[in-house]
Amino acid sequence: MNNRIKSLFVCLFCVLCSQVAAQTVYYDADQFPLIGKTSSETETRYERLPACLKDVCRPPVWNLGKNSSGLAIRFRTNSTAISAKWEVTNDNRMSHMTETGIKGLDLYAWEKDHWQPVRAAIPSGKVNERTIISDMTPQDREFMLFLPLYDGVILLSIGIDSAAYIQDPALPFPDTSHPVLVYGTSITQGGCASRPGMSYTNILTRRLNREVINLGFSGNGKLDFEIAELMATRHDASLFILDFIPNVDSILLKEKTRPFFERLRKSNPDIPILFVETIIYPHSFYDKNTHQIITEKNRLLREEFEIIKRAGEKNVYYLANDGLIGQDGEASVDGIHLTDLGFYRLAERMYNTIVEILTKISDL
Repeated sequence: MNNRIKSLFVCLFCVLCSQVAAQTVYYDADQFPLIGKTSSETETRYERLPACLKDVCRPPVWNLGKNSSGLAIRFRTNSTAISAKWEVTNDNRMSHMTETGIKGLDLYAWEKDHWQPVRAAIPSGKVNERTIISDMTPQDREFMLFLPLYDGVILLSIGIDSAAYIQDPALPFPDTSHPVLVYGTSITQGGCASRPGMSYTNILTRRLNREVINLGFSGNGKLDFEIAELMATRHDASLFILDFIPNVDSILLKEKTRPFFERLRKSNPDIPILFVETIIYPHSFYDKNTHQIITEKNRLLREEFEIIKRAGEKNVYYLANDGLIGQDGEASVDGIHLTDLGFYRLAERMYNTIVEILTKISDL
């Protein structure tokens, strides 16, 4: 066989191999670990509240609990390409938030010592199929796929090369043994991140390499005691974060802050609890009425915190709004909800505070 014929055989072999690799095989994501839930006892897999709360909590809270904010699938594969098929619950749209943030997916890969963004899966509607990434070198990698922030997920499958494998993750992180639970509002839920990975709880999941459970309910972080009692069931939590101020008025704040806290504390005497002031909305630089309302609510939160401290509580902490999202006014979409820049800045401040708290606790 002459060299020319050999070359033709080699080329044909390479073409056949690439065609095999190019065929995508889908695997139901139900078989891979899911992080970010308070309980596995939910009506369907990709939602945040246990089924026992269906007729207990307020309907808006229950419905928002169907959104998959903070949930992520973990897996590993040696595929050169990764695709996804997914169907969302409502096909939600909003004028001030990208559809990728609302109902898209966001893929990250572990690289040496950090989670590296790979690419987001851009949705086209209720039912979606996307190749997220292709032309990678065929090597074993660990992935984390963040789910939609403002819609639910009915079905999800992950596509890889037909000649590749997909398995459970081998790395033991993000650590799920001592999660951080965050209670809050639309900002906590992720409004208005451009893609799921940029909500501040998902940034914290990656920065801490620890499971962060998102209990943000858009417009409904109103100190519902049912949510406090749900959080309190997680006796393995490393920290409870309370970031609810934008959704309460002064009356509700004074009436319910301490009872909410007491429900957390009753069965969790040693878990640290962090109160977070509301951010200073950028437009309040000009809107003096808004500035006055924000300032007053933050003052009242500080007052409630000091009352709790004077009652003998030692393992409680407070994060003031100073510089939470910077001072340049560029961190907001609409004067309230955050851009990716705002979420990054907020997450950095929270990360430093969380590390300080957890370090202090471990030193005691």
